[in-house]
Amino acid sequence: MAAGPAAPRVLNVNVGVLGHIDSGKTALARALSTTGSTAAFDRAPQSRARGITLDLGFSCLRTALPPQLGPGPGELQFTLVDCPGHASLIRTIIGGAQIIDLMMLVIDVTKGMQTQSAECLVIGQIACQKMVVVLNKIDLLPEGKRQSAIEKMTKKMQKTLENTKFCGCPIVAVAAKPGGPEAPESENPLGVSELIEVLKSQAYLPSRDPSGHFLMAVDHCFSIKGQGTVMTGTILSGSVSLGDNVEIPALKVTKKVKSMQMFHTPVTYAMQGDRVGICVTQFDPKLLERGLICTPESLHTIHAAIISLKKIQYFRGALQTKAKFHITVGHETVMGRVMFFSPAPADFNEEIQENVFNFEKDYLYQEEYLSKDSISSENKENDQAGEVQLPRQQWALLEFEKPVTCPKLCLVIGSKLDTDIHANTCRLAFHGVLLQGMEDKNYTETFLPKLKVYKLKHKEGQVERP
Repeated sequence: MAAGPAAPRVLNVNVGVLGHIDSGKTALARALSTTGSTAAFDRAPQSRARGITLDLGFSCLRTALPPQLGPGPGELQFTLVDCPGHASLIRTIIGGAQIIDLMMLVIDVTKGMQTQSAECLVIGQIACQKMVVVLNKIDLLPEGKRQSAIEKMTKKMQKTLENTKFCGCPIVAVAAKPGGPEAPESENPLGVSELIEVLKSQAYLPSRDPSGHFLMAVDHCFSIKGQGTVMTGTILSGSVSLGDNVEIPALKVTKKVKSMQMFHTPVTYAMQGDRVGICVTQFDPKLLERGLICTPESLHTIHAAIISLKKIQYFRGALQTKAKFHITVGHETVMGRVMFFSPAPADFNEEIQENVFNFEKDYLYQEEYLSKDSISSENKENDQAGEVQLPRQQWALLEFEKPVTCPKLCLVIGSKLDTDIHANTCRLAFHGVLLQGMEDKNYTETFLPKLKVYKLKHKEGQVERP
């Protein structure tokens, strides 16, 4: 749905390429791609120098529209989002995962699941509907044993995915760059045409809605002499046309759209789900590496928020009130302190209205997020007897160390990114939805009194009888 009404139909599907460092994600994106964008294939000098992807890279693959996506001539465009696999760059991956419709989890067939592959799987479960597993580097397996090694790893992966929403997803074996990075370009990739067919079979019509406020996640920004500054990114909601005014909240400025391109093709209109470059009147691109642009005055800058949340099952350890987490909201990651609370015990089983917070109700303060792991030892026996109840829904008050700009009802992820990156542990702690943001700096006086959270208190003592 790229250009004006006269253009042939182009359906854009965003495919995230995620996985552990050195699993061959960039080589796979390169092998699949027909068109590179300005951000593709480790173009950043630091990426080339270090040999790893430091930022989201984008490129695209165009193919005939498969029959399941409707009649008539047209093209299916897969926009490939190459997410970095380096552990310290998890916040960039979270940013990337929010704009993908279909995920490719790339696994080094000689190593199997690794720590970051597991974290990517967790992010995929939160932010994505469909997945294809790609077993890469099959050229490293001795030819005589290759097939049995692929079958063994396929079974392992099926077992790993058994209890996830991706149970039964396709698993494809490839060698994106036989012989490794130094091999001559004449070496043809193995299994890539089969992978393209699988991607086509998994493609679906993502729900796209051009109405509502325009919101775009910008991931690269650069200037073109004599033309202006170009911001490239993916449209998260609404639509944009030539001549529209867009706001850059981080810079507190509004700019006019002068021209637009999708993968080097000029367009006059773009909508939710499209990847686009927008040229506006000149500003210093260094001021906006990554961030959001939107319909003027449609985003909020908030100092605190109420979220509904769920603990990520692979996170080891308790989620405690007053603890600090790295909070990813929209495309920003900031430090924040949490306070957990639940419904009153009598309301634990009550149906909770989704994506709405009721200020009329009373809530119970919790020292930590209530989960099976957090039940105290004296309650464990009751739990075995089936008496301990957990609430259907829990919430948290997040207080940010610095204000964040984000849309309402956006995805929130809490992580412990300061955990040792070499420790074999999941650093993603919880995920949720932002229900209510607090724009007033003095929210502790103006807003928090409306929140009715109480503590249960009990006193212990001895009664002395005369």
